[in-house]
Amino acid sequence: MDENKRSVKVNIFGEDYTIKGEAKPEYINQVAHYIDRQMRLVSEVITDRSHNKVAVLAALNIADELFRERANSENMISTIEGRLEKFCEELDKSIAFE
Repeated sequence: MDENKRSVKVNIFGEDYTIKGEAKPEYINQVAHYIDRQMRLVSEVITDRSHNKVAVLAALNIADELFRERANSENMISTIEGRLEKFCEELDKSIAFE
């Protein structure tokens, strides 16, 4: 096993998994807990609680969250770039008058 990889045992939706990765165990546990929580939320609102269906619906919810966060980040970056551009223009104008 690669020296940088760690094994972490996690429980997601009642199933035990051994996750191997370079991330810190705390981070892996945090991600696993998030997935478990999302799967449990989905299982509370659907009648067919098969692991596969719950996992797919939870994955869709997580992907939706990711896409929304990406869009928000892109909008924020665009807004900041626009403000920075205006600031630079104003700064150039004030320097030109001196």
